[in-house]
Amino acid sequence: MKRRQPGLFDVEDRAAQLTKMGDPLVGLKARIDWEAFRPDLKRVHEKERKSQAGAKPFDVVLMFKILVLQQLHNLSDDGIEYQLRDRFSFMRFLGLQLEDRVPDSKTVWTFRESLKNLDLVDVLFARFHAQLAEQGYAAKAGQMVDATFVEVPKQRNTREENALIKEGQVPEAWDKPEAQAKRRQKDTQARWTKKNDEKHYGYKNHLNADEENKLIQSYSVTHAAVHDSQVFDELLDQTTDEQGNKRAVYADSAYRSEAQEQRLAEAEIASQICEKGTRGKPLTEEQKQSNRTKSKVRARVEHVFGAQAAMGGHLVRTIGLQRAKVKIGLMNLVYNMKRLVQLIQRDMKTAKRDLTNAYRKGAPEMV
Repeated sequence: MKRRQPGLFDVEDRAAQLTKMGDPLVGLKARIDWEAFRPDLKRVHEKERKSQAGAKPFDVVLMFKILVLQQLHNLSDDGIEYQLRDRFSFMRFLGLQLEDRVPDSKTVWTFRESLKNLDLVDVLFARFHAQLAEQGYAAKAGQMVDATFVEVPKQRNTREENALIKEGQVPEAWDKPEAQAKRRQKDTQARWTKKNDEKHYGYKNHLNADEENKLIQSYSVTHAAVHDSQVFDELLDQTTDEQGNKRAVYADSAYRSEAQEQRLAEAEIASQICEKGTRGKPLTEEQKQSNRTKSKVRARVEHVFGAQAAMGGHLVRTIGLQRAKVKIGLMNLVYNMKRLVQLIQRDMKTAKRDLTNAYRKGAPEMV
């Protein structure tokens, strides 16, 4: 069988078919101002090169977009390298051609380490938060505060070793030269905790999400044993609207205390935190009904955690709090990017439907 020679427009035809079939990366590429991140990302290459010999470093925006792809599809560093070489949709999103160089797994790891060392993930999150406001998605409704566990591979330590780690010490045997490889694989900052008879090991992703659009407004990463209420204040949005009002806050009963209610009242933030009963003083029917009403709003934050779970966001395979902060921070950022595209598509469909209905109502009747 004679093979057909590739035509000039074969690549364009394949790209058009991918778009027609609903490639989600098309919207992500078009709706986000990727160049807005360049001023911050340029810091990665600010260190002066000792020589001009060798290959030039990869473009920082390209590398950042690779981390976004990695987070979206829950890929390891080796996995993202393979997919970059294999998937046409990834290449199109990055603007790569078949003949272009592709970053290997070590390059991806090094770039992510640079973000950690320069503490850039929070900066990038804030940069994108400004884009959300520019596109009309600034938070205006209630603020939902909650936290979820982010597990890490479990450590097989002895009770004595765990006791030392909790005290901030390193077991003496781990510092011996022959144990260096073992030491590098030990996470001494992750912690065990227990909730509803379930044990968890790792870290926590505490976040504040907008009630209306379910966009993450702020977040904090701690080890798993930190109580949710300990980072509540730093997550709160204290800004006021045009009428001088602050957004109400919704949270479950774990965040409620007399001291917390007093602080919210002093800050003039309406508390919609669920109440909790105590021994000898159970909740009244009125309080239970109030909790049900509050929970209908608060439960929307679970949609955020569910979307992140679909991206593999409830497990990270890193070692140490700082690397966990990078991975979890990127997860929160990428979730917001994906959510923005969904919101724009939703609003465009709504506008199109409203326009069609208005036209039909105003069009003259057919005779």
